[in-house]
Amino acid sequence: MNGKMLVGAIEQCDLPEFEINGLHVRIDTGAQTSSLHVDNIEEFEQAGESWVRFDIHPDIHKVESIVRREARVVALRKVISSNGTFQKRYLIDTRLCMGGEEWLIELTLTDRSGMSYLMLLGRQAMGDHMIVDPSREYLLRS
Repeated sequence: MNGKMLVGAIEQCDLPEFEINGLHVRIDTGAQTSSLHVDNIEEFEQAGESWVRFDIHPDIHKVESIVRREARVVALRKVISSNGTFQKRYLIDTRLCMGGEEWLIELTLTDRSGMSYLMLLGRQAMGDHMIVDPSREYLLRS
């Protein structure tokens, strides 16, 4: 597999810059860009750059648990949502940890409250790091 990790359709990851561990993520080879469910996005300026503050529910089973985080905005991206409509989303860079590896990914911030998983991992984030077996789940736990 040329050094690539084998992952299933659902895995767990960490987002260390947001102090989020064990986040269940949907692996989606049909999506170009990864997305993270956030609430209460607030744009602000810091040192002449655009930043956002937002709330994250790090545990889907404990929705009352909310953490407030900040990130520098890389771009405002026009994205086609799962229902086929265009949305403008903030694009940020952050570090992703999976399978003992860590790398930088692009992540859009959006409302995924109607979805089963708080994060979707798209092709850009997968890069040369993984191969997906869509018939399995949680292969990195072993």
